[in-house]
Amino acid sequence: MDYSTNVTYLTLEGHVELGKYRYVYFIITLTVYLLIIGCNTVVISVIYTNKQLHEPMYIFIAALLCNALCGTTAFYPKLLIDFLSEIPAISHAACIFQAFWLYTYAASEFTLLSAMAYDRYVSICKPLQYATLVKMSTVRKILFICWFWPSCQNSITIILTYQLQLCKFKLMRIYCNNYAIVKLSCGDTTINNSFGLFNLTVMVFPPVIFVIFSYVRILDVCLKNSKDFRRKALQTCFPHLIIFISFTVTSCFEVINSRLEGNVPHLFAMIMSVENLVIPPLINPVIYGLKMQEIFNRIKKMIQKRKTHVFTE
Repeated sequence: MDYSTNVTYLTLEGHVELGKYRYVYFIITLTVYLLIIGCNTVVISVIYTNKQLHEPMYIFIAALLCNALCGTTAFYPKLLIDFLSEIPAISHAACIFQAFWLYTYAASEFTLLSAMAYDRYVSICKPLQYATLVKMSTVRKILFICWFWPSCQNSITIILTYQLQLCKFKLMRIYCNNYAIVKLSCGDTTINNSFGLFNLTVMVFPPVIFVIFSYVRILDVCLKNSKDFRRKALQTCFPHLIIFISFTVTSCFEVINSRLEGNVPHLFAMIMSVENLVIPPLINPVIYGLKMQEIFNRIKKMIQKRKTHVFTE
């Protein structure tokens, strides 16, 4: 069989029938995207401009929100364009780039969540060693690893995919997924599939296992301490735990559904596949802004100052 046909554009066939509601979907999606940008930017700005918040815990929160902005920027603008297009399409190169960016976002999210778990573990289980174990130099190294390592490893995956010659052009997704692109190839994809599975294993399992280990130790320490200690510990850990569970469950569903091609209703599969690009970026700043007392107080002061400034003009 001749595979000489070179596919340069892919069509995204995963959209539900838009029909006359395309502008409604466009407005809803644009509103969500603007809320994500606004809410995350506010919390990042509050942490950046207040030196009292230049502590490891808050720096990790700011990094998590920055990562969310990067991930959603790789997804929402293209989705908004697709809502206004008769045939949602994307060039092969742009599709590869989007897949790389979204995979890096997801991998960085897992590593950042494990870094935050480490911070909470040391703070609660080894408080006397916290200043030694979680120095600012250590935080900078951790953040470098959280972004550099996923970028490097995903680069290998994407380069392998980019070298494949595609003979099909219909991508049954609403965004570019590496494994979905690989399935469009008519050639041998054994290396791609094997390295893809290895990459997923390395990126997901170590952070998940580490977070579980950290919270088992935190729970053990909490049970041995006073009620007030448990309350304070849970207050700082609860937001992180909610986000971690949500991100892990939906990521696992996406991987399993994509690899095993289970008989899941299309609409449900589509909703689950975008959950990590909608819910965490939207609720992270709200949860941390409201639950973290220091951040909440700073936001409240900032709003009060703006009100005072407006009324005095």
